[in-house]
Amino acid sequence: MSKKLIITEKPSVAMEFAKALKINTNRKNGYLESNDWIITWCVGHLVTMSYPEKYDEKLKVWRLDTLPFIPEEWKYEIIPQVQNQFNVVKQLLQREDVEEIYNAGDSGREGEYIQRLVFMMAKPNPKAKMKRVWIDSQTEEEISRGIKEAKDLSEYDSLADAAYLRAKEDYLIGINFSRLLSIIYGRRVAKEIGQDRASISVGRVMTCVLGMIVSREREIRNFVKTKYYKIVGEFGEENNFFKAEWKANEKSKMWNSPKLYNESGFKNEKDAKDFIMSLKDKTAKIEEIKKSKQKENAPLLFNLAEIQNECTKRFKIKPDETLEIIQELYEKKLVTYPRTDARVLSTAVAKEISKNLNGIVKGYKDEEVQEHIAKMIQEKYSTNLIKTKYVNDSKITDHYAIIPTGQGYENFDKLPDLHKQIYKVIVKRFIAIFYPPAEFNKISVTVKIDEEVFNTSGKVCTKLGYLEVLKEKQVNTSQDKTDSKENEDTKKQEQNNLEILNTLKKGQEIEILNFETKDSETSPPSRYNSGSIILAMENAGKLIEDEELREQIKGAGIGTSATRAEIIKKLEKIKYIEINQKTQIITPTNFGEIIYDVVKLSMPDMLNPKLTASWEKGLDMVSKKEIKSDEFMGKLKNYIKSKFNKLVVNM
Repeated sequence: MSKKLIITEKPSVAMEFAKALKINTNRKNGYLESNDWIITWCVGHLVTMSYPEKYDEKLKVWRLDTLPFIPEEWKYEIIPQVQNQFNVVKQLLQREDVEEIYNAGDSGREGEYIQRLVFMMAKPNPKAKMKRVWIDSQTEEEISRGIKEAKDLSEYDSLADAAYLRAKEDYLIGINFSRLLSIIYGRRVAKEIGQDRASISVGRVMTCVLGMIVSREREIRNFVKTKYYKIVGEFGEENNFFKAEWKANEKSKMWNSPKLYNESGFKNEKDAKDFIMSLKDKTAKIEEIKKSKQKENAPLLFNLAEIQNECTKRFKIKPDETLEIIQELYEKKLVTYPRTDARVLSTAVAKEISKNLNGIVKGYKDEEVQEHIAKMIQEKYSTNLIKTKYVNDSKITDHYAIIPTGQGYENFDKLPDLHKQIYKVIVKRFIAIFYPPAEFNKISVTVKIDEEVFNTSGKVCTKLGYLEVLKEKQVNTSQDKTDSKENEDTKKQEQNNLEILNTLKKGQEIEILNFETKDSETSPPSRYNSGSIILAMENAGKLIEDEELREQIKGAGIGTSATRAEIIKKLEKIKYIEINQKTQIITPTNFGEIIYDVVKLSMPDMLNPKLTASWEKGLDMVSKKEIKSDEFMGKLKNYIKSKFNKLVVNM
């Protein structure tokens, strides 16, 4: 009797596949079997690339005359700790009664690589049809769809090619340049850190990220604060006035003056005060009034980088911890696939989105969330997302944004508290997209004294819209009460200011009550934390605070959503960086800075985010069949050889 074989990435996923297929399976050693189906699993990687000494024992010693090491035929081996499971999978793949084999590994480049290595080493039954299951969540419905719509494995060959190339690239750059730099600079580094010997570890992505962290640290260290003085005027009546700041314009007598630090500040306080004196007894007029209503839509949905950054800010946890938690939520069927770069939904998913909402209504016992959904229903907010910014098929490569499935609540109560909190963050971001925009009234006023201009503006939220969902509820601690009172006072002040500005008319003369100088100073850039570095990696080294701008300029990043957290973890493990456990602020170690200097001296382009991102772009082009593997490999070999020649010549 013929059988169908499914290979998943881990045992827990295999169990979900068995449930989805509604089969009574016979649990055996390393697999499940029924009349029609066999389900087995990997346990992460079963196969790995061999070290150089497996090609030739002489390569165990790091010597210049054996470098660069670029094998023509690549060697792979079974990881000893998982040899038993590999043997199980191999035996099943070779069974004569298996007529269809389903690769149900993780639906991404790395998941494809894990399974292709197994197929390469195990040599499956050549008569069996090879298929690929590609799913966006672990729900029974999605698993069933994935099996039913499984495509021929060959359709994913270009993704597999990119996966093999990524591994070879990291291997060749890591091994060759770590050995070469250790041979050339190892003694010098050892002396600087006060040890007998030191090895230098470099990597395609890792070294670039170290460069970002060290560069930022040195920028902060070398930063010299500059003090300057702004001028603020008070206009109106004694108990009913507003403040406006002076700024030099082309008609100002201070335009391009050497006394100015910038167009709104003086280098010396005396010059600022002298300027104030020149404005005494003058007449102030309202030169211009601009009133506008602004609408602000809910932010886009989470991709992995965004949720990692959010969790670092909120819960002070590292990106790899966030990924681990969301991976567990995914495996418990609560959320969709986590390793995604997309922040939007596909049209197909958007058409069925009410299923997710209905599932949350029925299963998620959270009072706040249920109140938000009840309001959606009561106010009849539309759930049709098709023509909104939240749906865009062109911005999705492998998977859409991370959203709640509306399922898996049978496991929810047993989850740790942090898992529940992160799940709620994802749910609230999802619900917010169905709410109307927040609305604001804004007014900008320009006051003129002779040719000198003072500006002020006011902005007040008139309709909360989606902010009802995303604003944080106050907890009743004494500190929160203080913060809450301060927020209330600020809001009242903004409202009063807006009311005063609203009474003004263009051309109106207004009384000058007072002028004062306001001390200001330049500030250094902020250090990265373990979340913001992930965002900077996603945007090829740019830390962009503005969310909309991040989306507009997003291109090939440094690393991938699946690997960025591991890179940070590795840098910390090899003691190149330190991460403050409480704040998650990242600083380089002395050792890390020494390595940075070595790389900057020898091969500075490895520190360039654009170069690293261009390699990532190349891998993406391979997976999209825009270039062939041989072309990419040829460029990689040429890069390594040319770098070696330059470094060896300059020794």
